[in-house]
Amino acid sequence: MPVDLAELSSLSATLSEVTKRISSLADRAVAAKDEDTTAVLHGVERALVGAGRRLDRLLRDQGR
Repeated sequence: MPVDLAELSSLSATLSEVTKRISSLADRAVAAKDEDTTAVLHGVERALVGAGRRLDRLLRDQGR
């Protein structure tokens, strides 16, 4: 099955937006001094950033 580059690109953009929203929530948790929530949200943010990088790499490789 061929990869749908347009769909992958759309998913990459969505993932980027979700990552920004999680980051914003983490910033608010920091401001509220909620260390447990901050730690979890930063972990989620790191995972999403990693997933975004892998997806972007796939897009680059498929676009060759």
